[in-house]
Amino acid sequence: MVNKNRKIWPAALSLSLLVPALSACSFGAAPSEPEPTTLRIGMTNSWYDENYFRQEYTELFELQNKHVTIEFVPVEGNNYYSDEPQEYKDPVDLMKEMMQGPNPPDVVMFTHDQFPMLVEENLLSPLDPFISRDNFKVDDIVPAVIDSIKSVGNNQIYALSPTFYSSALIYNKGMFDDRGVSYPEDNMTWNEVFDLARRVSPGDGSKFGFNFSSYNHGELYYTMQNYSSMLRLRTFSEDGEQMTVNTDKWEEVWSTVINLANEKVIPNMTWEDMEKMEYRGPFSYNDFLSNRLAMSIISFSEIREITNANKNAEQYPDYTPIDWDLVTLPESDTSGTNQFGLQMLMAVNANAANPEVAWDYISFMNGEDWARLKSRSSYNLISNKNYTASSVGDEYNIGAFYNITPSFADYTEDYSIYEKYPNIYEVMYMGQEHFNNAKDGNIGVREALQKWEQEGNEALLRMRENPEEFVPPGMGGGVEVIESTDAAVSN
Repeated sequence: MVNKNRKIWPAALSLSLLVPALSACSFGAAPSEPEPTTLRIGMTNSWYDENYFRQEYTELFELQNKHVTIEFVPVEGNNYYSDEPQEYKDPVDLMKEMMQGPNPPDVVMFTHDQFPMLVEENLLSPLDPFISRDNFKVDDIVPAVIDSIKSVGNNQIYALSPTFYSSALIYNKGMFDDRGVSYPEDNMTWNEVFDLARRVSPGDGSKFGFNFSSYNHGELYYTMQNYSSMLRLRTFSEDGEQMTVNTDKWEEVWSTVINLANEKVIPNMTWEDMEKMEYRGPFSYNDFLSNRLAMSIISFSEIREITNANKNAEQYPDYTPIDWDLVTLPESDTSGTNQFGLQMLMAVNANAANPEVAWDYISFMNGEDWARLKSRSSYNLISNKNYTASSVGDEYNIGAFYNITPSFADYTEDYSIYEKYPNIYEVMYMGQEHFNNAKDGNIGVREALQKWEQEGNEALLRMRENPEEFVPPGMGGGVEVIESTDAAVSN
């Protein structure tokens, strides 16, 4: 008798081997492990702390992408800790060389004032194809952030920034209530702010209505510089050859600041006055926290100090918690506000060896997971608008930081001036003596500006003739190499 099981067993075995094969064909093979790869990140900051950058900008990505090894590549060339004179090397030029070199970085990080130069020379890959392919949620980014990025790229997106910085106008509700004055509002003009400051000031110098900073700063000349910077007034022409201060607008700025100081609406303290100050509580260095200032311009990073002081008020003798809120800063008549910026833009190098991994990194850093995890610990504002409000966690008008019109002038020409004449910023400080003479009533404001312009033009001429050895009269010392800053560029 034939054993039928002998025929059934091979058939069953064949079927059992076929099922996994069919399953693999039907449902897809198990994903293979990605190949190990190195992602090179180039930065224009040559003084960076690698431990800080890894903690802030790469650890979360590396945790989710174990096959990726991050390698930081800072530009080299300027030793900012050297006491010896040195030839200044523009960090952007150094970055350009590195981006086109034999082993270029895949991702580049830079600030918004450096952004236009990289776009103009086609050194960055547009991110729009990646964004469209992966359905990256651009709509989740604060409009002021994405609009400013598009303005540099002719409506294309060449970079993204997970954070941004901005300033707002903070006000002490109690001081307004005590004087019976209505609170500030969004979208005021500078004249409206100054009028409110006059109404809320007692006029005896014990308290003040407004200042451009909550910290004690001394010389009134620096207050004036803050105001002129807000209005984007130029100290010298775009080619760096002529002073531009003998104008009606500059006269208005000087007169406004001097009058506010004389009326005791804004502080007017010298460094000597500050040294003689008596103890006024645990926050004597901060006029707003000391209940001496009704309104001030404040950055987001300073908010944490105020919220912590209020929450821990019982630990600070002589401190009274402050009831406060924010409104938007007044904007320049023609160009919005310059108190807004993107300090850590991230882009894909057009010569990247690993553009896909570079995009994976940028999309993660600007995506929801990173924003959610960092929103309560970052000292910067989160660009993802779903988590911007939770950056501190307290209830206040957070929109005052971003419901604005950012002003992004073309920095390229100014940047080249500071590269060519590293000490040109010192011409701005030549005006201090003339300003103080006008403040003290020894000379008229317009005459003081004329003298500054005349001396400044003479200094600019000497600088062009011998830029390496130029030092303005009265400055003393040798040539000090200073990297240009946003504040300096705006002047």
